[in-house]
Amino acid sequence: MTTFTLHLARDARPGDPTALDESELVKDSFSWGAFVFTFLWFFYHRLWLAGIGVLVLVVAFGGLMALLDVHPLAASIAQVLLQILIGLEANSLRRWTLTRRGRPMVDAVTAADRDEAEAKAFARWLEARPAALPRSPTPSPLLSTTRRSEPVIGLFPDAERPR
Repeated sequence: MTTFTLHLARDARPGDPTALDESELVKDSFSWGAFVFTFLWFFYHRLWLAGIGVLVLVVAFGGLMALLDVHPLAASIAQVLLQILIGLEANSLRRWTLTRRGRPMVDAVTAADRDEAEAKAFARWLEARPAALPRSPTPSPLLSTTRRSEPVIGLFPDAERPR
């Protein structure tokens, strides 16, 4: 089972089916596409800043390996390790970018594949009802507390009462 996160617009209301038109479902696992295609995967998903950052990182890392005159086998292994790191963090960068663009995560579901995850997430979104606005409580004279003038130090301002 894989975990998927559902991202919707910040102003989306639970139960609103029109909010699902612009939804984004992101898989929380290793990204083989980002591992193989590195910065091209980021550009495909319209993650421009992350893609440029990964492109600069890959080029700078290759330049550093050449500058340090690292053995070609060691440089290749280091490059593969860098690509593994990119594959591990690609979907996290995608979620971060979606949140930054005003589409925060609103739900997380576990499913065997993307279609099942989409069905579960959409069903949960449509079943949700908007929460009623909380009423402001009216202060009761019986429940009011008096404020002490001495400072409170620590987490427990009242002394323990003997049993």
